[in-house]
Amino acid sequence: MKYVCSKCGHEEDVQILKIKCDCGGLWKLDFQPPKFSRDLIDQDTWSIFRYRKFMALPDESWRQVSLGEGMTPIIPLDEDVLVKMDYYMPTLSFKDRGAAVLVAYMKWLGVKHAVQDSSGNAGSSVAAYAGRVGIDCEIFVPEGTSDKKIRMIEAHGAKANVVPGNRDHCADVCRAKVENEGVYYANHVYNPFFYEGTKTYIYETFEQLGRIPEHIFIPLGNGTLFIGVMKGLEELLASGAIDHFPQVVIVQSERCQPFIKAMEKGGHDISPEPVERTQAEGIAIGLPMRGAEILDYIYRYKVKAATIPEDKILAAREKLSSRGIYAEHTTAAVYDGGSGLVSPAGANCCGGAK
Repeated sequence: MKYVCSKCGHEEDVQILKIKCDCGGLWKLDFQPPKFSRDLIDQDTWSIFRYRKFMALPDESWRQVSLGEGMTPIIPLDEDVLVKMDYYMPTLSFKDRGAAVLVAYMKWLGVKHAVQDSSGNAGSSVAAYAGRVGIDCEIFVPEGTSDKKIRMIEAHGAKANVVPGNRDHCADVCRAKVENEGVYYANHVYNPFFYEGTKTYIYETFEQLGRIPEHIFIPLGNGTLFIGVMKGLEELLASGAIDHFPQVVIVQSERCQPFIKAMEKGGHDISPEPVERTQAEGIAIGLPMRGAEILDYIYRYKVKAATIPEDKILAAREKLSSRGIYAEHTTAAVYDGGSGLVSPAGANCCGGAK
């Protein structure tokens, strides 16, 4: 198993600490899972690691790291919409899928101190898993991040640094610390092991339903869930477990929609976009670092898009809450995108997505 540069194709051993290739490209993993079979699912493991035969894991460190993440229910909201309840996770977010695998990789590497930038949920998740295995952790969050999320990060034993400015500037400040001090960058966008965790969203859905819904709605900011979903679907398709690709729909806020603007122009690179304050803060990313990779997926599989007006987010959240689902604003935006674009049978609307 090796790292492969997404830009120039250069290969490196996964034991290196470099966060990206010398050319600036981000790493992908040279890993091909076995052909899907239910016999390869470990029915005795109640977490995402029941799918470990299909995941790039360097050793058994996951056993020390896991908090029982995954196996979240899928519930019908109405006759047309299914909701994946990923806010049932240990830190209330789908990010636990990726963080569990990333921290297991860090444990194998021998990382002692790590930093990460986050709008909140990924920071809480990495802080929790790092704390579980004794890795010192420092999380950089942009100003305006919920006080509750900051307290949650600190409760896990991590240091929370609040950075003035928007989410993209926060990332720049964190990466400067990585460059200047040589600490490990436990970033959920940069590190491809994170996507080995988020792809279990698809494996889990397939095991639970015995199929993949015809439409899947995904919030898109940095793309950590989107890339995982696309990887999982590709792997099931290649193995013959499914016979066609579902219609994937990305959802972006009207106040930050770099992918939708690129799609309108047929562009293959993202133009940096100023980030306005939005209730859907989890997808307010003006310059996604894997923009070209995500656009490649979008065009290859004819992904559709929905833009969510800011004034519809609260109404969508209230509608979900009235049905028993107390979701974050970003999740509510995804639900509004699903109801506003199409009304497909068996649509899958992401829950707890932040």
